[in-house]
Amino acid sequence: MSRRYTLEPPSLVIPKGLQIPYEKELNPDQLKVVLEAEGPSLVLAGPGSGKTRTLTYRVARLIEQGIPPPQILLMTFTVKAAHEMLLRVERLLKTKPEGLWGGTFHHIGNLILRRHAEKLKRTPAFGILDEEDAKDLIAACLEDLKTSPTRTRLPQAGVLEAAFSLSANTGKPLDEIVLRQYPQFAELIPWIEKAAQRYRSRKEKGNLMDYDDLLTGWRALLQDNPALKERYAEQFRYLLVDEYQDTNHLQFEIIQLMAGTRQNLCVVGDDAQSIYGFRGADLNNLLSFPKIFPKTTLYRLQTNYRSTPEILRLANATIAMNQRQFPKELTALKASGPLPAVVPATDARQQAVFVAQRILELREEGVALNEMAVLFRARFQSAEMELELAKRNIPYVVRGGVRFFEQAHLKDVLAHLKILVNPNDEISWERLLKLQEGIGSAYARRIWEKISQGAQPLQAALKNGAGEELPVRARTGWKRFQALLAELSSRSRKGQPPAELILTVLKGGYEEHLKTHFENFRDRKEDVEQLINLAAGYRESDRLLSDLTLREPFRGETIRGWEKPDELLALSTIHQAKGLEWAAVFLIGLVEGQFPHPKSLNEPEELEEERRLFYVAITRTKRELYLTYPLTRYTYQRGEVLMRPSTFIQELPDDLLELWRLGAQQPADELD
Repeated sequence: MSRRYTLEPPSLVIPKGLQIPYEKELNPDQLKVVLEAEGPSLVLAGPGSGKTRTLTYRVARLIEQGIPPPQILLMTFTVKAAHEMLLRVERLLKTKPEGLWGGTFHHIGNLILRRHAEKLKRTPAFGILDEEDAKDLIAACLEDLKTSPTRTRLPQAGVLEAAFSLSANTGKPLDEIVLRQYPQFAELIPWIEKAAQRYRSRKEKGNLMDYDDLLTGWRALLQDNPALKERYAEQFRYLLVDEYQDTNHLQFEIIQLMAGTRQNLCVVGDDAQSIYGFRGADLNNLLSFPKIFPKTTLYRLQTNYRSTPEILRLANATIAMNQRQFPKELTALKASGPLPAVVPATDARQQAVFVAQRILELREEGVALNEMAVLFRARFQSAEMELELAKRNIPYVVRGGVRFFEQAHLKDVLAHLKILVNPNDEISWERLLKLQEGIGSAYARRIWEKISQGAQPLQAALKNGAGEELPVRARTGWKRFQALLAELSSRSRKGQPPAELILTVLKGGYEEHLKTHFENFRDRKEDVEQLINLAAGYRESDRLLSDLTLREPFRGETIRGWEKPDELLALSTIHQAKGLEWAAVFLIGLVEGQFPHPKSLNEPEELEEERRLFYVAITRTKRELYLTYPLTRYTYQRGEVLMRPSTFIQELPDDLLELWRLGAQQPADELD
């Protein structure tokens, strides 16, 4: 949790004779920020340029100059980052700066709202709803709306929570959010708005706030109470904000209000690493900063401590293609290394084989597994990779999530095949029953107990099972499930392959389930479609299920030289990898239609964000970079499809890359 210091007058005593040797510990660009960043200051910090170091030295410098810690406010995005910066300040000063305000936006908002809760119709002891609590309360609100339309197409609480949150953080009306992000619910907008109003009322009545309320309430306090706004603007003489490119409209308004007329505001960020537009982050907050604060001083941190010159030349060439940016040129301190390699593969399978083999070679050369990462644009692109790693017993961890085949929606789909192969699979039966409308754990258990009394649970379920004992709503869900089971059973008896069975599940109601239950249903549908493509290589469901179930790698016991039990290869989406670094990075699936994302092709601003995502991926590596793409992709319904390399590869100068031909002894000399 972010550390919170008291607001009482400071008791800080700087150790006698303390003088931090700034000139020795900072480069000239960092030193300029630390010593001179007065008034509105925009610090453009390239990847690996030491922005955290610069910020913490700036805070230490202010305190060393005699600025009382309670007059400094340091805000960032994660609890871990806030804790790390505050700890570094303590180490620099060799004492705890009592009274310093530092933490995430939500943490600071919570501290302020506790002092003025009555102005927002709360008491200082208000409760805070985490994401799951918020979903539960929204679900309760939906139960209150007895006059709701037919329940078969209603969005679930998780979808509504995401929509409410995006509306709050972007400042856009809820109906606009629904039309843009969830067009399948357009006709339900009046009902959704009614649910939002009910949710607000229940929170007020229960003396509750969710995470978004901590920020909207903070903004409201400052907007509606000029004296309070002046009080905080006077108290905080220095505002410092980290990762400014990730701020949304709501956070920008708070920053602007807190800066007051003094505008002693120092923000640190990198427009080239703004990749969270889908979450509501607004790049214009950074690009427009000098216009909003006309006396802005611009600083650039361009010395990179992470990567080789070859990596940085590629990164510079990539980001130069974007129009909306503050131009920067990263320079390297590290010695020269190998050229980044571009590696075309016949298909995703050969791509995975190459990556796995190269990982083992690097491991033999002394690069630890935890110094390597496989990155991808979309989650479904890791499927073949995970299967190949398992086959070779290469231990890995998926950052920010579970392994591909362990995701809930894929387990849902596979559960249908499991009960066809093994009708006595109690776990799969109950999983599927609880997916049906109106059937919870209690009814699922009751149905299973009834249909499992005989030797043939599937046949018992098809004959009726416990359907006649269910209430009307649950009975509707049960009948739909029975119809799907009957079709699957018939197709299975006719020998249809598992890919066709999974497609039947998707079209037989599960796609609708994804739409109503998940705010990222398109991504989840892509995952299911990828599962269908993988299943196309199997004629029998039991073989598919066995291979997927037995894919778990051993923890490296069978590979000589595996010494650390926690030495795991990282698999990650690029979004999850931001802020991290490895000695070697494999960026897979670089083909048109996957990266950049298809929806960005006709939207210049979205295409530029996709290119920034590519830039972030490139700059995660210290030394070795492999850009791989399959020349073909097999899809169950279209067969083999030819693929083109990503725009982001095609637009790069040939002399910055080395083409590797799989199967050749040496890398090719030049790109085709």
